[in-house]
Amino acid sequence: MAVDARAVIDSGARLADNVSVGPFSVIGAGVEIGEGTTIGPHVVINGPTTIGRDNQIFQFASIGEVPQDKKFHGENSRLIIGDRNTIREFVTINRGTEDGGGETRIGNDNWLMAYIHIAHDCIIGNHTIFSNGASLAGHVVVDDYAILGGFTLVHQFCTIGRHAFCGMGSAIGKDVLPYVIVNGNPAHAHGINTEGLKRHDFCKETIHIIRDAYKLIYRSNLTTEDVKPKLIELAKSSKELQPMIDLLERSTRGIVR
Repeated sequence: MAVDARAVIDSGARLADNVSVGPFSVIGAGVEIGEGTTIGPHVVINGPTTIGRDNQIFQFASIGEVPQDKKFHGENSRLIIGDRNTIREFVTINRGTEDGGGETRIGNDNWLMAYIHIAHDCIIGNHTIFSNGASLAGHVVVDDYAILGGFTLVHQFCTIGRHAFCGMGSAIGKDVLPYVIVNGNPAHAHGINTEGLKRHDFCKETIHIIRDAYKLIYRSNLTTEDVKPKLIELAKSSKELQPMIDLLERSTRGIVR
């Protein structure tokens, strides 16, 4: 380990042999950090927290702190972070709560820019991008490849679907369907994330089908219940529509329109 002599590592923390820790960082009991992870200076990590391999955590981040929830009274909860995530300056990530299943989870290959806040019981997938100042309230789900523009705010219990794009300053109080672009305060839908889908090798035919699904949901004047069977039929042409159908089925907050 390349641990600076000025760092404070609790005897109850477990760090892999090649973890690097910068000066004045504090790592508490119950923290496990995997191989190749780099912790910058002035980082605070409290447990129970598990951090995987090859993550890079920059200075002044606060990881695994108790949740900002008045119902929390010290019950056992944890934070789990996967592999190859970049966590920039002043990012705050809280542990879970008993009401939310006891875990906050972050997957792999995510890019969290400066001043991000991820609250208790959030579930973040893989390959997401959070631009500066984006913040999640508790119990938010962000699926794979979603992008949150700078200073995006997401209300508790909302879901941001895979490959969705949330524009700068979006205030999101409902679920965002996969592949959809939203923007504004309050957020409104503005078409599908065509450029993002092209960058991730979606073929023209699939993008066309996703666009047809968007038109059914947003421009047909049909209710959500009336749209669902039409989407199921359309999904026979592309399995990529299934995430849209799944989120419509389980949504409790309704969708951003």
